[in-house]
Amino acid sequence: MKFNSLFGFFLSFFLLPFLSAGQYQHVPLDSAQTKVHKNTPSVGFQLQFSNINVISYYNDRKALATIQKLEKRKQYKQVLPLLEKYVKNFAIENFYKDTHLLWRLGQLYERQGQKEKAVAMFRLVLKHHRSDARRVQSYYDSLEQNTKDFYVPLDYYYELVEYRKKITTFKPPKGVYLNMGNAINSAYEDYGPALSKDNELLIFTSKRNIQGIHGKSNEDLFYSRQVNGHWQDAKAFGKPLNSIYNEGSACLTRDGKTMYFARCEAPDGLGNCDIYSAILQPDGTWGQIKNLGANVNSYAWDSQPSLSTTEDTLYFASDRLGGFGLSDIYFTYKRKSGDWAPAKNMGPVINTRESEVSPFFHPLYQVLYFSSRGQLFNFGDFDIYKTYKVKGKWQEPMNIGPLVNGKGSEYYFTIDTDSKNLYYARSEADNIENLDLFSFPLPMEAHPLAVTKVEGTLVDSVTQKPLSGVISVIDLENGIEISSKYIRPDGSFEFNLIDHSRYMIIIQSPDFFTIERELSLQNDTSLQVMTTLIDYNIPLVFENIEFDPMESDIKKEMEPILDEVAFFLIDHPTYMLEISGHTDGAGNADFNQELSQDRANAIRRYIEQKVNLQEGRIIAIGYGSSKPLREEKTDEDKRINRRVEFRVEKPDRPKPGAGR
Repeated sequence: MKFNSLFGFFLSFFLLPFLSAGQYQHVPLDSAQTKVHKNTPSVGFQLQFSNINVISYYNDRKALATIQKLEKRKQYKQVLPLLEKYVKNFAIENFYKDTHLLWRLGQLYERQGQKEKAVAMFRLVLKHHRSDARRVQSYYDSLEQNTKDFYVPLDYYYELVEYRKKITTFKPPKGVYLNMGNAINSAYEDYGPALSKDNELLIFTSKRNIQGIHGKSNEDLFYSRQVNGHWQDAKAFGKPLNSIYNEGSACLTRDGKTMYFARCEAPDGLGNCDIYSAILQPDGTWGQIKNLGANVNSYAWDSQPSLSTTEDTLYFASDRLGGFGLSDIYFTYKRKSGDWAPAKNMGPVINTRESEVSPFFHPLYQVLYFSSRGQLFNFGDFDIYKTYKVKGKWQEPMNIGPLVNGKGSEYYFTIDTDSKNLYYARSEADNIENLDLFSFPLPMEAHPLAVTKVEGTLVDSVTQKPLSGVISVIDLENGIEISSKYIRPDGSFEFNLIDHSRYMIIIQSPDFFTIERELSLQNDTSLQVMTTLIDYNIPLVFENIEFDPMESDIKKEMEPILDEVAFFLIDHPTYMLEISGHTDGAGNADFNQELSQDRANAIRRYIEQKVNLQEGRIIAIGYGSSKPLREEKTDEDKRINRRVEFRVEKPDRPKPGAGR
C-alpha cells in the first residue's frame, strides 16, 4: 500500500529465544537489522551477600574509615571496589541500617557507566529503606522509564478485546477474574488452594465453620473433586487433620500420600502457627500428624508451605525475628538423614521491608510464585510475582500483570500441572476481609514458559523520533490472555512469550492506521514494518484505489485498503471521515460529477457495512473534474486527477482512557 504526502515510521523487532526458564539474552536494538542470537544467556546482576543466614549484622569500622577518607579526596575509582567488597558482607540488618551504602554504591556504579549494576542497587534501596527515599525513587524511575512496563487499564483492555471480537477472526480470550462459585466459596473467607498432581483434587482453607456462643470462626481444611470438568461441593476433612485448632495452607507430595499444612495454637506447637506433616492412611483418612520441629518452625508464625519439584526443598512464609520485613519467605531442605535442615531466609531480592507471603513452587519448572506488598511494581495492596532460578540464583521478581493482580489483594497463587489454569485467593479493594477463590486460564505474564523476550521500537522513519500507541499481542494458537501495553516514552516495548507459537501483533494509535503483523516464534525471526504517520491537514490518496472506467463497483484489490480505513474508524470512535471522489476532465462534466459521487458513496457503504458503523460518521462528496491536481497534458496527468481522497477529521479532545 502506498500513500502520498505522508511520513512513514519504522518498526523493528528482535527476539530472544527460549533457552531455559528465565534465561534471557540481550542484543543491541538495531532499527535497520534485527537478529536472534542463541549464545550464552545473560543473567541479571546480583551481588552475593555472604553473611545472609550467617550473622545478623556486619560492621568493619576500619574499612568504613578508609572508604570515607577516599570519598573526601574524591578518589571514586578507588572507593568503588572497596565499597563493593564491604556491601558483599552485608547481613540482614545491614539492609535497613546501612541502605545509604547501597545508594552510594549504585551511584558509583552509574558514574562508571555500569547502569545494570546501579539499577540493581537502587532496587535494593527501595525494597529495604526505612526512611524517606523519594530522591532514590525519582532517580530510579528516571532510569527505568524506558525498561518498565506501562500496562493499559483493565477497562481499556476489555475495550480492545471487544474491538477484536468485532473486526477479526482471532480467538477471543477466555476471560479473567472468574469466581469459583458456591460449590467452593462460602460467605466467609476461602483461600489457600492446592492441587493434586492429576489436578482432580482441590484442597483449600476456609473459615466457614463457626464455633461457640461467640461465633468464633475456625480455620479448617476442605477439599473438592473435579468430575467431568466441574468442581463438586466442598467437604471438610475429618479428624484428626482438622481439630479445634486452626488448620490451613496445605500442599501435597506428587504421590498424594503426604500433606504439609499449618496448624495454629496447638499444644505441641513452637509458636503462633507451625508447619506439620500428615500421612494418608489405608482407610483414606489422614494421620501420623507430626510437627516439623525447631529447624523449620520458630517461636513466631510459620505457615503456607510449598514443595519444590524434587520435593527435597520446602518453601514457606514466616514473621520470625531477624527477617527483612514484616514477614519473609524462607526455605529448608531435606538432609541425607531424612530430617529438615535449619530454615534459611531467601534473601534481599525476594524479601523486602514489607510482607512476602504464600510461596508456590511450580510443579514442573524452576519458578517460584509469591505474594508481596513490598516489591517495586504493584497494582494494589498485595500482588503476585514470579521469579526464576537461573544458575542457582533467584532473579528479580516480575509482577504477573493486571489480568491477575487488581486494586485489592491477591494471595495463594497455584497453577495446575499442565500450566493451563490458575487458582488463587483475592479480595476486592473495598472489602479486603472477604477472600474468595478464583480460577481461570493462565495469562501469558504468569506462564512459566513465557521467557522468550520479544522487543521492538516504534520510531518515525523520517525524524527518528519515538511514536506513541498501544500494542497488543494475540496468541493465535492457545487463546492465552496477554495484557496490552502502552509503548514506552522512547518508543520501545517488550513482551515475554512462549517459544514455538504463533502471535498477532496489533499496534494502535491516533497517529497512524492500525498495524497487524503475524509473528511466528519457530525459528530465528526478524520483522520489519513500514506504515504511515497521519498528517490530518493533508488528504490521504491511495494509489491502488482505481475504479474501472465508467464504473463505481468496489474491486477486490481495493478491499484491504478500505478495511484499514474502516478499522481505523472503529479504533477511534470520535473521528470523522470525508471521502471525496474525483475524475479527470474527459467527457461530460455532469456525468463526471455523478460518477464521482457514486464512487464516493460506494466506498462509504463498504466501510459502514464492514464494521457496522453508524450513519453520519462518513461524508461522501463527488467533485467530478472540478478540482484537478494538475493540468491534463498527458495520460499520466489524467491518472493523477482520477483519485479518491480520504480526509480524517481529528476531534478536539482525545478519546477518554487513551492517555497514560
